[in-house]
Amino acid sequence: MDKDLVIGIDSSTSATKAIAWDRSGHAVAEGRKSIALSNPQPGWFEQDSREWWSSTATALRELTGKVDPRRVASLAISNQRETMGTFTETGEPLRPGTVWLDERARAEVTSFGRTFGAERVHAISGKPLDVLPCLYRVIWLAEHEPGVFARTQRFSDVHGYLTFCLTGRWTTSTASADPMALLDMRSHTWSPEILAAIGLDSARLPALVRPGTQTGEVTTEAAVATGLIAGTPVIAGGGDGQCAGTGAGITSPGKSYVNLGTALVSGSYGKAYAYDLAYRTETAVAEEGYIYEICARTGTFLVDWMVGVMLSGAPGAADRAALLARLEKEAAESPIGAGGLILLPHWLGCMNPHWDTYARGVIAGISGSTRPGHLFRAVLEGLALETAEGTNRIVASSDSPIDLMVAIGGGSESDLWLQIMADAAERPVQRSITREASSLGAAMAAAKGAGWFGTIAAASEAMASRPARLFEPDTRRAARYRELRAIHADLWPLISQWNARLAAFTEQSGA
Repeated sequence: MDKDLVIGIDSSTSATKAIAWDRSGHAVAEGRKSIALSNPQPGWFEQDSREWWSSTATALRELTGKVDPRRVASLAISNQRETMGTFTETGEPLRPGTVWLDERARAEVTSFGRTFGAERVHAISGKPLDVLPCLYRVIWLAEHEPGVFARTQRFSDVHGYLTFCLTGRWTTSTASADPMALLDMRSHTWSPEILAAIGLDSARLPALVRPGTQTGEVTTEAAVATGLIAGTPVIAGGGDGQCAGTGAGITSPGKSYVNLGTALVSGSYGKAYAYDLAYRTETAVAEEGYIYEICARTGTFLVDWMVGVMLSGAPGAADRAALLARLEKEAAESPIGAGGLILLPHWLGCMNPHWDTYARGVIAGISGSTRPGHLFRAVLEGLALETAEGTNRIVASSDSPIDLMVAIGGGSESDLWLQIMADAAERPVQRSITREASSLGAAMAAAKGAGWFGTIAAASEAMASRPARLFEPDTRRAARYRELRAIHADLWPLISQWNARLAAFTEQSGA
């Protein structure tokens, strides 16, 4: 039987999807299983690590019930980043896995930055000091749960654990491992300096390979659990953000992807290693190169929050779809600047360029004339302005041009949002018809690993979907957004010290 399919496994925060793709990048069939998320204490976000595998096995069984598994040439993994589990050598979890949303290690970020050096960790790992990377939760575990730390034989990202479950080998992709901030980004090896500083031996971490490299084969046990054929090659994929970029066709300089998902993540490709506070640097899902990435931790999360919390009491709010349509219409009729509103989307802290985990959201300029449509437009503009500012900083600091932005994710369905993006960034925005870019990016790595293409870039060229629509910036609107962008950029520096005082007051009061 012709092996005419590859599988991209997308293990995200909320669900695992297993999608079979053909050589042209068309999705043939899908399986899906949700994953539970717990919030046992304020700032703690955890998952049962075993669900990463059980959800994957269930999704694959559903998929292999729809397509003959003998058609599968290979499979690869895209995984939620900055999420980590603690395991025995045989894969038994010793405590719940900590998810990228987790903020328990704020104090460890500060102390490690002081003792190791903020600039030093940034230069090695490509990650400015921030609460997201697993590095700081490893330190937290050593200090607060030393027994678990001592018994842990494998500290692993999701990719490494799923690879172990599929193949019996603890192996992960460099493009999945580097968000942990334990990797030396120049050598693509676990950093001896950082590991020595936190008392962690590299033998307690998965082995590292580049994306597109075979990590093993599906074992007989995994075949029974998933419906796959034993011996099916398993190929290294990468973190979901980088996989999404590859799935959107961002494998050379000149373009960036804008993933309008729960978080708003945008990145561009560059061959040379560079690091700057304007972005964080990730390993590309490719044979070489890096992704310069900006991130607002609130994307469609903030849109949903605004609709569900602030505007759910508006007339006609019982029908959410109708409410969204009405708000978008009102926002489209509102002027640039949303009637005098500036919104800073720091509901879950600020990453680039300020790297302040204590940052919180701001809506400035509210008056008695403010209407729901103004608030809704302010959300879209706030996120668009952050993206525009970050994109310009990438170009300025990395010497990597960005002439086109490719929009993916659920938020890309909004014509209004994409037009605001184009006008604010002064660049054309192309909507991709791919709604599962992370899975597709993993499938491209699998296609290269299966020998269909010589490189992941060639796989991306052949399999990336054609764009659905191009949004060109309007000269007049772009000039107005240029003015607004300057006002927006000035706001956080003006109030950051005030915000720090408020955060300290809130923590002291136990609120």
